Amino acid sequence: MMVNKGAHCLLTYVAFVLALSLASASDPSPLQDFCVAVNDSTSALFVNGKFCKDPNLVTANDFFFQGLNIPGNTSNPLGSKVTPVNVVQIPGLNTLGISLVRIDFVPYGLNPPHTHPRATEILFVLEGTLYVGFVTSNNPDNKALNNRLITKKLNPGDVFVFPEGLIHFQFNVGQTNAVAFSGLSSQNPGVITIANAVFGSNPAIDPDVLTKAFQVETNIINYLQAQFWYDNN
Repeated sequence: MMVNKGAHCLLTYVAFVLALSLASASDPSPLQDFCVAVNDSTSALFVNGKFCKDPNLVTANDFFFQGLNIPGNTSNPLGSKVTPVNVVQIPGLNTLGISLVRIDFVPYGLNPPHTHPRATEILFVLEGTLYVGFVTSNNPDNKALNNRLITKKLNPGDVFVFPEGLIHFQFNVGQTNAVAFSGLSSQNPGVITIANAVFGSNPAIDPDVLTKAFQVETNIINYLQAQFWYDNN
């Protein structure tokens, strides 16, 4: 009996460790030093959604990006601009599970509610004052955590974390321009801007679906779907 109990405990522990290891990162760990992404499928290995460049042909430029010191163009309806540095800009990031963005804001500029389906984000404020926050997931069994809004006003030098997959935003509440940098736990974190996805999808979501979901009149949904939803990424 003691042996069976011990074996059961061991199996439970092993299952827990395996589950923890699978949940510990957004991207799988690489099994080689690097896999520089390349668009040539004829002589390459497919890893993490990209083809690997022949290691003998890799150069320093495959791990290099220039110009993140240059402010993004914020002349748009949102008053913000996200400049990404991910596997598209640095092919050498493929399989490495990390990327970076610069976010520029004019006064009262907004990086609107969005999610990163494959990454946790850690944001550092370099200049300005940002009001930031995220909303927790549905949790009907715990009303205190059910779609709870967690916010903070950030000043230069402050750091804030947005958990993977949760809706979040950044809003410049200051009277001067703001600059922030974010690290993300994926070389290709993805972004889903909520308003753009819901009201600006292609093709459009049936208005009857959105009317029911938002409990509003159809003319409101028609109006929202007729707007131009700007993408600041």
